[in-house]
Parts: sequence; C-alpha cells; structure tokens
Amino acid sequence: MAEPISRRRLLGIGAVLGAVAAGGLALSAAWARRPAETGDQLVSEVPLPQAFTIPLPLPQVLEPVASAAEGDRYEMVQVETEAEILPGYSTRLWTYNGTFPGPTIESRRGRHVTVAHRNELPVPTVVHLHGGRTPASSDGYPTDLVLPQDWSETAGHGHGGHMADDLAVVTNVQREYGFPLDQRAAMLWYHDHRMDFTAPAIWRGLAGLHFVRDDVEDALDLPRGDHEVPLMIADRAFDSDGQLKYPSLDPTLTGEIGVEERFTAGVLGDAVLVNGAPWPVHEVDSGLYRLRVLNASNARHYELEAVTDTGRRLPLVQIGADQGLLAAPVRHERLPMAPAERYDLLLDLGELPVGSKVRLANRLGEGRMKDVMQFHVVRAGRRAAIPETLATDLPEWDRSEAVAVRDFAFRAGRMNGRHGWVIDGLPFDPNRTDVTTRLGDVEVWRLIADVHHPVHLHLVGFRVLSRGGGAPLPHDAGLKDTIALRPGESAEIITRFDGYRGRYLFHCHNAEHEDMGMMANLEVT
Repeated sequence: MAEPISRRRLLGIGAVLGAVAAGGLALSAAWARRPAETGDQLVSEVPLPQAFTIPLPLPQVLEPVASAAEGDRYEMVQVETEAEILPGYSTRLWTYNGTFPGPTIESRRGRHVTVAHRNELPVPTVVHLHGGRTPASSDGYPTDLVLPQDWSETAGHGHGGHMADDLAVVTNVQREYGFPLDQRAAMLWYHDHRMDFTAPAIWRGLAGLHFVRDDVEDALDLPRGDHEVPLMIADRAFDSDGQLKYPSLDPTLTGEIGVEERFTAGVLGDAVLVNGAPWPVHEVDSGLYRLRVLNASNARHYELEAVTDTGRRLPLVQIGADQGLLAAPVRHERLPMAPAERYDLLLDLGELPVGSKVRLANRLGEGRMKDVMQFHVVRAGRRAAIPETLATDLPEWDRSEAVAVRDFAFRAGRMNGRHGWVIDGLPFDPNRTDVTTRLGDVEVWRLIADVHHPVHLHLVGFRVLSRGGGAPLPHDAGLKDTIALRPGESAEIITRFDGYRGRYLFHCHNAEHEDMGMMANLEVT
C-alpha cells in the first residue's frame, strides 16, 4: 500500500522547485514563472499566410503490401522531400513515404502488423510507436538505430549518439518492426526516437498516425468516415527561404547535440500547422464530428476551445484519452494539451446554421498563436446523439494492489557538463538500469516537476490517481500514457506492467528535454 511521502523526501524534492539544482540551471526559477509555456519562440522570417484560407489536408491511409492470416505487412521509406507548406515556398522535409504527416495505418486489435522501414535519409533513425504495447525489440529504443547506406562510423559521428550501448541492435538501411497490437482501440502515433536527436527529427517531419480499432468501439454509434477527422497539431517556424527553422547546434544532426542556449527549455514555433497546413479551414456539415487530436509539437502546450463566429463556446466532449475510450463522456469548455497527448473529442455542430464558422482556438497563445484552425459549416447534416456510456473494459487497479511506490523528480540539471534535464538528478545513460519491475506488478509512481514536463511511459497505460494531493483534473480521465505536469506540480499514477519483458523507457516528451537527458530506463523482468 502506498505510504505518505516522508518529510525528508518531500523537502528533498521540493528543493528543486523554482530553484537551482546542485550544479544545475540558474534559469529554473525564471522558467517556472512563465506558466503558459516552457521554452522560447522562434520567429519566422517570411510572411505567414492568412488564417483559415488553406484547406485542411487529411493524411492518406497506407495500404498493406501483403495480408495473410497471421497479419498485415506495410512498407515505408524515410526520405527527404519538398512540399508546399507556405504558399509559394517549397520546404524540405524528412518524411515517411514522402508526406507530412506520414501515412496513417489502420489496424485491428490483436491483428499483428509488420512495418518495414527503409532509411534513405542522411542520418540514422529509430521508429517508436507511441502508445503501442510493443515487444522491446520493436519499441524503438533510442540506440536501436537503422543506419543509412554507406554510413561511416569513422567520419566522426559514430552511430549518431554520444554514448556507447552494448545492448543496442543496429541494422543497416532497413528494419522490420512487429506490432502485436493486443490493446484497446486508440489513436497512436509513430515518430523518430533516435538518441540525442529526436527533437529536430520530429520537427523536420518524422511523425504519423496509427489507429487501432476494436469491437467495443465498433458497437458504439460514433461518427465515422468523413465525420471522423484526425488533427495532428504542431508548431513550426520558417527561415527567409521558407525552410524549417530550428536552432540545432549542429544542423547536420551528426555531431554536437542540443540547441542554442536560449532554447534549452524547449523550441516553440510561431506558425500552427494542422496535418501539415498552417491555420487550415475544414468544410463540414451541421452534424456530429469526431476529432482525433494529437499535440505533436516539440514543446508547446495548448488549451483548446471551440468558439463560433458569434462568440458562443461549444463544448468539446471528450470520449477518449491516449489509450482509448473513457467509461463515460467528459464535457470541457477548455481542454489543455501537452506534447504527445491525444484526445478523442466529439464536436456537435447540429444547432448551427449553414454558413457558420467555428474557430478551434488556443487560449495559451498570443497573437496569431491564439488560433489553431476553423470549421466552416457549408451544408446541413444529420443530427446524432452523444452516447452517455462508452467502454466497460477500463482497468480498475487499486492503490492497495501496488507492490511498489516510487518517487521521481523531473528538473533542470547537467548533462555532459552543460545545461540539461534530469530525472532524480541523473541524465539518461543507456547502460544504467533505473527501474526494475516484474511482469504483472502494479505500481504507484509519484511524479514532481520544476517546470512543464509531459511524462510518457513506454509499453503501458496508466490512470491518474491525484494531482497536488487532490483529485485528478477532468482531462485526466481514462487510460493515459502521457501526463502533463505543470510547474511545481506533483501527481500520482498507477499502472500494471504487463505485456512484455525487456528494456523500455520513461521520459519527458518535451522533445528538447528528452534529447538533453530527461529519459530513464525501465526493465520489465
């Protein structure tokens, strides 16, 4: 059973909040005084388009190259390409199959999926299926690299990471990832997870969606087809040539890791892209829409609200979290989203006349960052009811079942003698086991942060037990794999470590933070 945190432990963890960690960053207190964001903003050097003039793109659904009784096989090529993100400019991107976002995979619960990834980029890559219950060999551990053709370890780059790992499984050019997908229906996403360079790789375009479907979801009368709309939200900035702007210390992503000093806390862009388009508009009818929303930004937080052109706020009805459907809907006027969080939302446009416009807004933004996208009602639609009961298969772990209670402090610190981010005072080391748990064990983890830290666990979903010693917040409902810790905030989560044995991770999903040390190893035995 979980015991109250000791006074000594509380003081030890609390000492890092808004202060300088021993040998750490003198900037922690300043960052903690900026609660709407953690990071600094790049400014684009080209004119950005007027909001709500570019149609919302919808990612293509990838077809399997082979299907059999044992499952489906897909093939992807990681390749540099050019695309028109800003009107009149051709922007270089690193992509899956030449598109940003990458192609969407649609799969069924329990049906095995194999994805063969071929690396035709100039640097090593790693693919992680975020939210997937995946064997360790296919989870995308940061040193399990796929090397490009003719990659030279003698060119001063090594494997593109800065720490040797004897357990790393490195392959040349191509790797097959196997996903059993024995999990609840949910929207997952896949992205690059290469050690030291995750943040710039995602920024350049290496991200896509993966849906898992199941019979529980199918039995509900939820919007389908063109009334189910995926929305990958990501901020970016552009240089004077219309190329993606990012403050890497080494733009080749082969040598020195990290970003320019002022962006140590995170990189924020000044343009909101949805499915790769800046501030798009989507034509809809006056019906019920299911919005599958992902915050794929490196560091930016959002607080979403839906506002009509007459100033009326429409409820965002949450029916699902990171790891699938809730037990019952939760209605929000405003919904906070940290990097890597996903929400399954219903938006009812049934009372709006044709011609109405609904702005998806960001209350944390300033200037143009207050807007995300717009829905334009162009035709009448069919009214539909929102189900009041959703799923009955959510796990019901109890605090009394926990065989361990662990405390983790996420804070500023030192990595390689420079500013960085650490968990319990230690930067990431692939050769160190930080947590060992047994397959099937239930544990309670108590997390505390100095600034914003979206904490993500690989392999398992979890429930939020408390925040700041009080009840969870409304948006904490359901089964999650990422929890947003606000500056100075503590939270408790509970999970069962089941599925597979092996080496996994937990880390901050501010992508700059994870590149600069804020990851830890989890060994399931």
